[in-house]
Amino acid sequence: GWVFWRLMACGRRSGGSKRQVVLFILCFWVCQSGAETLRYSLAEEMERDSFVADIAKDLGVPPSQLAARKARVVTEENEQLFHLNQNTGVLTVKESLDREEICPQSDTCTLSFKIFFENPLQLIRGEVEVRDVNDNSPVFLEKEIVLEIPETTSPGTRFPLESAQDKDVGSNGLQNYSLGSNSYFSLALGTGKGGAKYAELVLQQQLDREEQRELNLLLTATDGGSPPRSGVAQVRIVVLDANDNIPVFGREVYEVRLAENSPTEQLVVRVAAADPDEGSYGQVRYAFTQTSERSRQLFELNPATGEIWVAGNLDFEEVKNHEMVVKATDGGGLSAHCKVQVEVLDMNDNAPEIALTSLTASIPEDAPPRTVVALFSVRDRDSGDNGRTECSIDGDLPFSLTPTFDNYYELRTNAALDRERTAEYNITITAMDWGTTRLSSRESIFVQISDVNDNPPEFTQEVYTMSVTENNSPMLRIGSVNATDADAGKNARIKYALVRQEGKEQPNVSVSSENGEVYILLPLDYEEVRAFEVVVRAADGGSPPLSAQAVLRVLVRDENDNAPVVLHPPPDSSAAAGELVPRWAQAGYLVAKVVAVDADAGQNAWLSYELAKATEPGLFRVGLHSGEVRTAWAVSERDAARQRLIVLVRDRGQPPRSATATVGIALVDGFSEAFLQLSHAPVGRRQQQPQAPQEDLLTTYLVASLGCVSLLFLLSVLAFSAVRLCKARLRPTRSSTSAHSYADANFATGDADVGGTSTLSPAYRCEVCLSTGSRRSQFPFLRPALPSPQSSAESGMGKDQEPPGSRQPAGEREAD
Repeated sequence: GWVFWRLMACGRRSGGSKRQVVLFILCFWVCQSGAETLRYSLAEEMERDSFVADIAKDLGVPPSQLAARKARVVTEENEQLFHLNQNTGVLTVKESLDREEICPQSDTCTLSFKIFFENPLQLIRGEVEVRDVNDNSPVFLEKEIVLEIPETTSPGTRFPLESAQDKDVGSNGLQNYSLGSNSYFSLALGTGKGGAKYAELVLQQQLDREEQRELNLLLTATDGGSPPRSGVAQVRIVVLDANDNIPVFGREVYEVRLAENSPTEQLVVRVAAADPDEGSYGQVRYAFTQTSERSRQLFELNPATGEIWVAGNLDFEEVKNHEMVVKATDGGGLSAHCKVQVEVLDMNDNAPEIALTSLTASIPEDAPPRTVVALFSVRDRDSGDNGRTECSIDGDLPFSLTPTFDNYYELRTNAALDRERTAEYNITITAMDWGTTRLSSRESIFVQISDVNDNPPEFTQEVYTMSVTENNSPMLRIGSVNATDADAGKNARIKYALVRQEGKEQPNVSVSSENGEVYILLPLDYEEVRAFEVVVRAADGGSPPLSAQAVLRVLVRDENDNAPVVLHPPPDSSAAAGELVPRWAQAGYLVAKVVAVDADAGQNAWLSYELAKATEPGLFRVGLHSGEVRTAWAVSERDAARQRLIVLVRDRGQPPRSATATVGIALVDGFSEAFLQLSHAPVGRRQQQPQAPQEDLLTTYLVASLGCVSLLFLLSVLAFSAVRLCKARLRPTRSSTSAHSYADANFATGDADVGGTSTLSPAYRCEVCLSTGSRRSQFPFLRPALPSPQSSAESGMGKDQEPPGSRQPAGEREAD
C-alpha cells in the first residue's frame, strides 16, 4: 500500500498521462486482490470497542484515504462483529466475544473479514483469531460416580472414570486429575485419540467386602489456566461379591458413517458384550460413559440390547464426528468398555445465503444503462458441489447481474427507466447451489425510480357541485375538491387556490390550499343568492409548477325561515262584519278566500289552511289548499248573526311556521238588517264613556225620560194626521201600485263595505223595494241584483226560470 501511494505521487510529479495512472491502478488492484491475508489475534471476553488492529498502519494507507475511499468492514456472517473507524483506521470489536459461543467445537477460532474500498474498488482479506482465556472450570456431568467392583478383582485392574468437560481449549482446557488419599486406589492419566485427558482408577490392593463394603473418594479435575480452575466429583466404590468373569465386547471400536439429518429412531449400530457367567452375573447392561452431553442428546442407547438409535438432528455443519464410550456391566458389577465413532456425512441441507452489502435505494428515471444498483454476496455452508452457487434474476426486468470476485455480484441496469410506467421494482434474486437436490434462496430488493415534473395535476371532476343550507354557520365545510398528479414527491404536492376573476365580486367561499376542503365564509340567504360558481386552480410543487382548473358550483338550499304572510283579509282590517252572508245560503256557499304567500321555496312554501277557531265551529269550512271559506251546511235562523273565524295558515317546513287570519261574517236577512249591522260598531270597539257621578246620572235619566215622552206624543199626533191625509188622497187609486224602485247603494261603515266593494261575490247587491200604496217602506232582503224582466225575457228566460233566491220569501211579504 505504501509503495502504491509513493508511485502515485511520483506519477503526479513526473506529469504522467491519465491513461498510465488508470492502468497502474487496475494493475495494483489485481495485485492487491491476491495479496496476503491480514492476520490478527484477540483475547476473548474483551470489552466492546476494544482495539484489534491499526488497519491504516498495516496497509500503509493514510487514514484520510480510508474515508475518501469509503472503506468499511464486511464479514461473511450476517452479524457484523467488527467496526472500522474511517478517521483513524483502527479496527475494533463491536461487542465482547465469547470464543465458546462462536466456535464451540473447534480448538482454534478464526473470524474472517474483508476490508472493502471504493473508488477504485478493492477488497482485502483479513482474519482475527479469538484467543481462549481460562473462563470456564472443568465440570463433571455426574456429581457422583458409582463403581461396583467385585472383591475378587486383582490388583492393577483399571476402572475408567467419567471425564470432566471443559469448554476452554489448549492450556486452559482440562490438564490433570487428582484423587483423594486412600490405601486401595491410585489414579492413572491417559490421553484419548482427540487429545482429551481421561483418568482411570487403578486397584492397588485386594478388596475385602467383609472389612469395608464401600469407599468414597474425591476426584478433582484441574485445568492449566493461570490461576487454574478445578471441578470435583464424588467416586463411590461399592464392593461386590465374587464375580470372576467380566463382559467382553466383540470389537473395541465400532466405526459408523451416517448421513446428516438422518431420521430419528434410525438404528446406528448394535454393540454386544458376552459374559460366560450365569444368572445375574451373566446379564449385561449397557450405558454411555465418557460421552459428551451433546452426543447423549443426539443418540439413544438401549440398555438391554446395546442398540444405538438416532435421537436428535444430526448436522454436519455443527459437528462432523461423534465419539461415544459404551460401558457393559454384568449383574455382578463387572464392566467392559468399547468405543463407537460416528462420522457424519454432508448432505445438501443448507440453502445459499444472500448477504446484501450495498444498495442504492433510489435511481432517477434518466439514469444511464449499466448503473450499479446493489452489491451482494452469496454463501453456502455445505461443502463440495453442495456449496457451489449461481445467481439469477426472476422475470423480465431492466436489470442484470455481473459477477465480480469471491462470490460477489453487482446488480446493474441494462435499459432506460420510466417512472410513469413503473415507479418501483421488486427485484427477486435467486441463488441456487449445485447439489444433487438443488436448494435455492431468494432475496427481494426494492428499487425506487425518482421522478421529474412532467405531469400536470388532474381534477377528478370537471365540475364540482356542492350544496349548503341557508343561514349556515361561518366557516362551514361543505365538501372538498380533489386533484391527482402522476408525479411523485414535491412534483405531486398539490396546492389549491381560487382563481380571481376581474370585474366580479369576491365569492363568499374559501378553499383550503392543503387538502382542497371548501368552506363557506359567511351565512347565506336563499332569498338573495340561490347559486354561484367559482374556478379552482390546482398547482403542483414542481419547478416550474404545472396546474389545472375546475369549476366549483355551490347551490344554496332553502330553509324554513319565513312564516306565511296573509294578504287577504288584510291584518289591519276589522273582523267584526267583513263578509255578508244571506241566511238563505246553502251548503258550499263561497263566503271569502284567504290569500297568503311564503317567501321560502319548495315544501317550505307549500301552504295549508285550516279553521282554528269559529263562533260556530260546524257552520263553515276552509279549503285545505285553496283557502276558500265556504258554508258547511245551509244557514238557519238559529245561527248567530255575527260570526268570527280564525283561519290558521301553515307551511310544510321542519319545523313548520304559521300565521292566522281573522274573518268576520255577518248573517243578514235583507238590506235593512245589513245596514243596521254595518252601522253599529262592534261592542268590542265601543268606547267606554266615563261614569257620571250618582247624582248627575239620576238627573240625566229624568230629563231623558221626560223628553222621550214628549217626543212620542208629538210623533203620534203627526203620524195619525199623516195617515188620515194619505188615505183621503189615495183611496181612488188604491188598486194602482207605483213602480218599484231599484237602487244600488253603498252603505259603508267603519268595518265593512256593502255593495260593489264588498268581498262577497260581485253579483250580490242591496235592492230597496218601495211601494207607494203601502203603509211603510221595506228593506225586504239582501239578494243578488238580477237582470230586469225585460232583459230576462230578451235573454230567453221566463218567470219560471228565475234563479233561486231571487224571489222574496213569502213570510216577509205584507199586503197593504
